[in-house]
Amino acid sequence: MSMAPRPDPHSPALHAADSHDLIRVHGARVNNLKDVSIELPKRRLTVFTGVSGSGKSSLVFSTIAAESQRLINETYSAFLQGFMPTLARPEVDVLDGLTTAIIVDQQRMGADPRSTVGTATDANAMLRILFSRLGKPHIGSPQAFSFNVASISGAGAVRLERAGKTVKERRDFSITGGMCPRCEGRGKVSDIDLSQLYDDSKSLSEGAFTIPGWKSDSFWTVRVYAESGFVDPNKPIRQFTKKEMQDFLYKEPTKVKVEGVNLTYEGLIPKIQKSFLSKDREAMQPHIREFVDRAVTFAVCPECDGTRLTEAARSSKIAGISIADACAMEIRDLAEWVRGLDEPSVAPLLGKLLHTLDSFVEIGLGYLSLERPAGTLSGGEAQRTKMIRHLGSALTDVTYVFDEPTIGLHPHDIQRMNDLLLRLRDKGNTVLVVEHKPEAIAIADHVVDLGPGAGTAGGTICYEGTLEGLRASGTITGRHLDDRAVLKETVRTPKGTLEIRGATRHNLRDVDVDIPLGVLCVVTGVAGSGKSSLIHGSIPAGAGVVSVDQGAIKGSRRSNPATYTGLLDPIRKAFAKANGVKPALFSANSEGACPTCNGAGVIYVDLGMMAGVETPCEECEGKRFQAAVLEYHLGGRDISEVLAMSVIEAQEFFGAGEARTPAAHAILERLADVGLGYLSLGQPLTTLSGGERQRLKLATHMADKGGVYVLDEPTTGLHLADVEHLLGLLDRLVDSGKSVIVIEHHQAVMAHADWIIDLGPGAGHDGGRIVFEGTPADLVAARSTLTGEHLAAYVGT
Repeated sequence: MSMAPRPDPHSPALHAADSHDLIRVHGARVNNLKDVSIELPKRRLTVFTGVSGSGKSSLVFSTIAAESQRLINETYSAFLQGFMPTLARPEVDVLDGLTTAIIVDQQRMGADPRSTVGTATDANAMLRILFSRLGKPHIGSPQAFSFNVASISGAGAVRLERAGKTVKERRDFSITGGMCPRCEGRGKVSDIDLSQLYDDSKSLSEGAFTIPGWKSDSFWTVRVYAESGFVDPNKPIRQFTKKEMQDFLYKEPTKVKVEGVNLTYEGLIPKIQKSFLSKDREAMQPHIREFVDRAVTFAVCPECDGTRLTEAARSSKIAGISIADACAMEIRDLAEWVRGLDEPSVAPLLGKLLHTLDSFVEIGLGYLSLERPAGTLSGGEAQRTKMIRHLGSALTDVTYVFDEPTIGLHPHDIQRMNDLLLRLRDKGNTVLVVEHKPEAIAIADHVVDLGPGAGTAGGTICYEGTLEGLRASGTITGRHLDDRAVLKETVRTPKGTLEIRGATRHNLRDVDVDIPLGVLCVVTGVAGSGKSSLIHGSIPAGAGVVSVDQGAIKGSRRSNPATYTGLLDPIRKAFAKANGVKPALFSANSEGACPTCNGAGVIYVDLGMMAGVETPCEECEGKRFQAAVLEYHLGGRDISEVLAMSVIEAQEFFGAGEARTPAAHAILERLADVGLGYLSLGQPLTTLSGGERQRLKLATHMADKGGVYVLDEPTTGLHLADVEHLLGLLDRLVDSGKSVIVIEHHQAVMAHADWIIDLGPGAGHDGGRIVFEGTPADLVAARSTLTGEHLAAYVGT
């Protein structure tokens, strides 16, 4: 094969196409950015640093990545654009030199009960094809091995036109799916405790229902049952006849008339399943979630034994292994099994499947199994799972955007993640990383530090250049980059112990451990060693235990720190009491809302396939309240002025004088304690950074009454300077008599602990054992575990 002569790379004349080696941003004003201008080198690894809320994500995600995605979407036809999310152009003067952006963020993967690690990464799809080709006995197409496809069959007559005549023919069809008919591919069956739905000693007219929100005068719920004619509303439920009970609990949807209005009546069980059980548990309001936890019990499906598959799908095997067995294996074991299959007819498929499985192992997720529900992955695990499809990609000159890829990683695993980022860069890609960990910042070719503060005190470029330059720059990040927490000279004495005996959840190996109370106890170990299984699975989440996990806080643009923390309730009551009116007037989601924008503060104009436009409401000027409400004052301020205050200002305002409100002041104190004093009370939750959301959640849980606090990686999204603040907060909690148990990888938190429990030695079936328990000083002195070695290197002993 003849090849064209290649140009000499050392030729002095630079081709015009090679001059585009910068991403230029001029005049960025998204969120808190203050007219930011910057030039970023392409095909290099650039790390963005700065305190939480300084504007890193606004610059990287909401400006550079958002504009790249918007421009790509515009290349599609108007018809296709109608199905895509409509993105507005970021508020920026010039954006030049953009390439295709691939975003790998911390968003949790879908919490759909049928979504697993295998379905999210296409590994399941390849396994299904493999079993449909090689499985013995052969049971059908790949659909026959899918727990998302139900088996269906049907028959009937069809009319056809043939040679001018209408001919009737009988046709039948069948689809063989792999979905277990009992649990419908969920692996679990739910059972409803009827005693939590109603008091059977009462009649419907006496208020028998105990379901949240089901009031006796509710047209759509209680009155449909009471006035349907299917049951006697004046008879206690326990005295219903067999037919009445059947209609009450299980009747199919039927049209009924209540006071002349057509309504749909259906049995109580299907109604509860549709209205409560079809929703994501984490998205429910707390009181609804408590009801669901009480009323619904989940058990492993007895028919498929939790595998989600039909008997036929489980009977087809390759080398004695069924698809259910393969999905239950740890991925590194599955990769070895696939490597041992020698079948030339499916060699390309085996090669692709093996590459995907090896990518899991390489990225440090070999301890997972393909059947693991996607919703149970931590933020760090979800992010690395999304990375897998990019590792072997043939694409180059792409901009990869990562949001704290080292989250949830033990110091031992961070080096592996760094190698992956460098590999992406070395293929000719631009890699933009938002990061706080010094170990990850160390590999940067270019560093951009935003700040100097958070929120309105941030949004400017404090430094850009090399890592050495950052150290000498005098910025907050530069000053804290080489900070090392020191081991405590004296540790607290435990006031008791929490005994865990015979813990076997997930990969735990019959673990016995005593967790000391009244101290700061850190549970650590490599990712997948069993930390969360031990703590969340063995400590009863009941009275006295306050658990703060990594789950993202939910909230629309109408939600803000005041509504999320419950701060708005005492503020509304204080305004109502001072002015002799109803509290509902001081809610922008209720009676006090501006009638023009319905309390949103903006008017949204939908422009079809183009991005919708938001403009401040002219009636209320973005204040969200109707003019009459703003006439009412408390301490000389109206409600919109109070919501515009920062936490620090509001703390002073509600702490003394005419506006003194102890309930509000207590919540504001907690917000200031977690370092959110700069947030404004009315700032939409959708504009908060990941670290700010994590601390907002912590502040809310600090109000919970309990003696034991369990915190899952509270340093997520926190700058080095913010970690010091967090350690002070943890100390204050312990000193006030609480017991604090922290699942954490951050060495500063480990060094600050009174007691460390280290799990390992590896991940998955190589972990699940206690490899060390004792003080941080003993761990450093022994250096007997991976954690001990890294902690010793960190504190410099």
